[in-house]
Amino acid sequence: MNNPNFEFIEGDIRNFDVCMKACKDVNYVLHQAAWGSVPRSIEMPLLYEEINIKGTLNMMEAARQNSVKKFVYASSSSVYGDEPSLPMKEGKEGNLLSPYALTKKVNEKYGKLYTKLYGLDTYGLRYFNVFGKRQDPNGEYAAVIPKFIKQLLNNEIPTINGDGTQSRDFTYIEDVIEANLKACKASREAAGQSFNIAYGEREYLNDVYNKICKALDKDIEPVFGPEREGDIKHSYADISKAKKYLKFEPKFSFSTGLSLAIEWYKNNL
Repeated sequence: MNNPNFEFIEGDIRNFDVCMKACKDVNYVLHQAAWGSVPRSIEMPLLYEEINIKGTLNMMEAARQNSVKKFVYASSSSVYGDEPSLPMKEGKEGNLLSPYALTKKVNEKYGKLYTKLYGLDTYGLRYFNVFGKRQDPNGEYAAVIPKFIKQLLNNEIPTINGDGTQSRDFTYIEDVIEANLKACKASREAAGQSFNIAYGEREYLNDVYNKICKALDKDIEPVFGPEREGDIKHSYADISKAKKYLKFEPKFSFSTGLSLAIEWYKNNL
């Protein structure tokens, strides 16, 4: 906060004037603002339309009007929908399963258009289950890893949605940050496209839970609840396109990232 090169602007991406202010005299925009959570989007589709679609369009247009060099934005693995083939590869998407997934797909369509029509270099990063230090463990829609860690540290019984056989390509936050910075340096031939950002391996949820229990030295049996509506059963990324065009090379395996995250939560919860 005290860095002379840092300016904090408090505002809402639904306010175009705020977006214009944020993009003034800026070369690179890393747009992460959105409302997450698939289940919540099913409950509140109108709000997701306002924030994730209109808000992102506001930022894209503000970037264009301010002659921003590159616009890097958060997309999501949810755009793959019910596509069964693994690993998931850009260009082979299935039917969308939630309003959240739809908003991210629309963002990508706008990104492609803004590159083609206006020459704004846009790069959509399809994040796969990001986790790591400082991730909020609280609330009904909290991500699964910080939620499990907090509950186990408090000797509470966690609930696993479904039978725990679903798999995810968990991506450590430091690799996500690196992907954003690499996109800022990407060539123009990669503009207007979307890229999988992940580690490129998958973990089953039951195994994730057991690894967290082992790391925390806990022996607590979880409760299994109903599957979450709109969830993808398996998630596993082909990251060859990001490696080729963005020079993206993830460095944090799931085990390494989990150890770092657990250490942080033990010291900060």
